[in-house]
Amino acid sequence: MQQTISSTQPEVRSFRTTILPIINVLFYVVLAVSILAFIYYLYTHLDLINTYLVYLLEAAALTLGLSVVSMVLAVLFGFLGALGRRSRFAPIRYIALVYVEVVRGTPILVQLLLWYFGVGQALSALGFDPYTAAFNFMTLIGENSLVPLAFSAYFYGIIGLSFNYGAYLTEVFRAGLESVDKGQTEAALSLGLNSWQTLRHIVLPQAIRITIPPFTNYFITLIQDSALLSVLGVVELENTMGSFADPLIDPGQKLFLYIFGALFYFAMCYPLSLLARFFEARFARAY
Repeated sequence: MQQTISSTQPEVRSFRTTILPIINVLFYVVLAVSILAFIYYLYTHLDLINTYLVYLLEAAALTLGLSVVSMVLAVLFGFLGALGRRSRFAPIRYIALVYVEVVRGTPILVQLLLWYFGVGQALSALGFDPYTAAFNFMTLIGENSLVPLAFSAYFYGIIGLSFNYGAYLTEVFRAGLESVDKGQTEAALSLGLNSWQTLRHIVLPQAIRITIPPFTNYFITLIQDSALLSVLGVVELENTMGSFADPLIDPGQKLFLYIFGALFYFAMCYPLSLLARFFEARFARAY
């Protein structure tokens, strides 16, 4: 047995010293060639870039703004939902449970259409119009020209996205809160801290560290799912990209515009992954 192990060790060393470096070099060569080829591909369509870049940048900024607002509201829904799932009051627990299961069990596109054509029409019949409310408010400060005509679509689109992702974040936050040992809560209460102080100073700092990876994943997915708002008439990145690409006859140009638009999504999502890794490493130092 010892002879067999000793005979395989030189082979492992040989692989690490000869084959593995070659594989690494080949990988970086292929990566460099791929990057150069993609840069050349972009260069061959420089005329399309110059024509549509400004419009796609504006649409990307709008997409990012919609996503950030939706995620902020989703965090609020998720946090309230997590507290509801952990509530000692049974009706609140069941309401939170129904919210989570119904939202997670139905397509987000159906929910967006329900918010816009269902809830929106019902509220409109009761006299509430988001566009009118926003227009009147902006009139008071003399900036009503900033309110888009499709403001109702923006309003219900944001509510629909945040309500949907709030259900997923409810389970993320609940899992994070429940991962903290109950003994720490009992110790904090025995030291004189009240429930809110215990949650704020003891439980949440530890739960946040655990929820960072799934939270980031959902934020990235939300940015991509914001493309669904185009069905409501919201002129975000996907809608703008399609409006430029679809009329083109040349399939090569059509494909390039979609690839170029996808780069904007990548430029918005990849930094979030890097930021999540930074915060994970930062919070991990305390444990």
